[in-house]
Amino acid sequence: MTEIQRPGALYQQVAAAIRAAILSGEFAPDSLLPSEAQLMARYSVSRPTVRNAIAALRAEGLIDVRHGKGSFVRSSSQPTLTLERRISYTADGEFVMPNGDVWQEVEDPSTYRTRTTKATGRLLGLAEEEAVFACDRLLIDTATGGRAMHRTLIPFEVAEALPQLADDPCKPPTAIYRALAQDGHKLWWSETVRARMPLPDERTTLQLPDATPVLHVARIAHGADNRPLALEELHIGADRAELAYRITSDKQPARRTRA
Repeated sequence: MTEIQRPGALYQQVAAAIRAAILSGEFAPDSLLPSEAQLMARYSVSRPTVRNAIAALRAEGLIDVRHGKGSFVRSSSQPTLTLERRISYTADGEFVMPNGDVWQEVEDPSTYRTRTTKATGRLLGLAEEEAVFACDRLLIDTATGGRAMHRTLIPFEVAEALPQLADDPCKPPTAIYRALAQDGHKLWWSETVRARMPLPDERTTLQLPDATPVLHVARIAHGADNRPLALEELHIGADRAELAYRITSDKQPARRTRA
């Protein structure tokens, strides 16, 4: 039995003791924690104190509570899905993305008209409240069960210049790229990644455990004069996936020499 020292919030002391047991390896990753009754006996505390301690550790992301099964130590294993963030251009004019065959659509895509927010407007080089076509997809990796939310935004002025996009703005990204390239755009892409805590609907849709952040990946397709033509946003649980990039060196401009 571990003696809990007072004063201080008792549940915090219990949480600290359990945390130490997890970090020392006494409670191994993926293992089931002792029951509430066992923790009460171990630390000589009441049930509410144990429950508050578990809640605190859930908020830290150390514990995952599985309804009907108990509290488990969060896994420390590597992400189950590696997403190669490359785009290839084939000899017959097709764009190909690695991992393109990983995802299956959970439901039919949703196409609608909307307006830019401050964030999406900045990425697309537009002001707020500019008209865009949007396409939302909910994807699943059948091998791991990992889910992802994917959204494509195309400015009206870009889509309306291409009948095939205006008629069907919910094309897969590679088909959008092909349409833009066939229209004469020499494409290049930029991408940013950030982590944040999920909104309630994102947590539910992605089926994320407690205290799990999401990765927000924003990829912009640029055309002539670096003009943004389309924006893709991907949301996926940070515990489920890692992103892999191929980095090549840019050609440095020639140095000017003084005569």
